[in-house]
Amino acid sequence: MRAFSDILETAVLHKGSLAKIEASLPKPASAKTLSSQSNAFYLSNMSRRVFQAGLKHSMVNDRWPAFEKALRQFDPMECAMLSDSDIDDLMSNQELIRHLGKMKSIRLNAAMIIDISRQYGSFGQFLAQRPEDNIVGLWLELKKIGAQLGGMSGSRFLRMVGKDTFLLTNDVVAVLKAENIVDKVPSSKRDLNAVQLAFNQWREETGRPLCELSRIISYTVLAETF
Repeated sequence: MRAFSDILETAVLHKGSLAKIEASLPKPASAKTLSSQSNAFYLSNMSRRVFQAGLKHSMVNDRWPAFEKALRQFDPMECAMLSDSDIDDLMSNQELIRHLGKMKSIRLNAAMIIDISRQYGSFGQFLAQRPEDNIVGLWLELKKIGAQLGGMSGSRFLRMVGKDTFLLTNDVVAVLKAENIVDKVPSSKRDLNAVQLAFNQWREETGRPLCELSRIISYTVLAETF
């Protein structure tokens, strides 16, 4: 596995300058910011990510104000108490994206957020306390206790709300393969742990957050997807 300084050098060659790279990098939210966000903020973004999976993101984003209105600003208590009849009504609302499985996930994830909040004070405090050196552990936990948060949805949701995480985009996976960290798209716990160890090493080397590292890695592949 190469030192990250070599990876950064390749990224600079592709993007033209270090200044251009630095200006484009995502920034993680602080633990204080994560803790201060409402549970409704997290449920809304979690639900938006679920609906974005497999759909054009801009289309989902355009519809989201209608979702906010129909679901009472994603108040978790209100959403957790949705009846089957309520969901049927939502499915008949032409302003919304009518996907039954995804619609039902709102109710399930609202209940999950409430349960976690009882343990940690709020969902934001739960996220703030989770260590970045085992972010894949958080991915797997969200997949286990949440609804439709497997695949890329868990990590994408975390990126949306500001929790520091890397993303396993096609470009990032291509580099991980080239560095002999994995030999296929990582999905098993063993492969995910191998990727986590690599990012931990690069993080220690550079002092950069995970989100910056994965974005820079994506720049080393000419066809950028991030």
